[in-house]
Amino acid sequence: MTTRRAFLKSSLAAHSAIVLGAAPVAIAQERGLRATPACGAPAAPTLAQTEGPYFKARSPLRASLLEPGVTGTRIVVSGTVLGTDCRPIPRALLDFWQADDGGGYDNVGYRLRGHQLSGDGGEYRLETVVPGRYPGRTRHIHVKVQAPHQPALTTQLYFPSEQGNASDFIFNPALVVRMDSIGSAQMATFDFVLREARR
Repeated sequence: MTTRRAFLKSSLAAHSAIVLGAAPVAIAQERGLRATPACGAPAAPTLAQTEGPYFKARSPLRASLLEPGVTGTRIVVSGTVLGTDCRPIPRALLDFWQADDGGGYDNVGYRLRGHQLSGDGGEYRLETVVPGRYPGRTRHIHVKVQAPHQPALTTQLYFPSEQGNASDFIFNPALVVRMDSIGSAQMATFDFVLREARR
């Protein structure tokens, strides 16, 4: 089994030119996104949800899932990874995967799949497209979030005012992103709160 340390080491070595540190903060500030999350300690941990059948390990290290052939409404999902004490968690692993705009998953390759590390202030930023619906499921994005030396949180993010939310038995309103628009750009914000495991 590949350990988190070995997985991150191999990913970072293969993508040493990618910087996932302070850059997302500057981008967020330029685009008017929230730079400092509102948090009151002790904060409630983000709810866990099912992984589902479509997770694939060893996704590419990348902050953008956009590539040739990916169609749909573009969206930026950003936020901060925090502890229950409201302190940001740097270098947390965030692994995203989702359906395309037609509701299908790429189970052969890694389209619309990717992982990144949170920055020094716990910030992350993902460029992707709004996922499509498929039978029984509303629009959602899967994610695993893991602080260094801690177990991973597996959960899903949802979108507000979606007709399919009411009929999706997995949907939870606590996991709905906050939506904003800046010109034609769609922005979603969600802060993950991780509970530290006792050692």
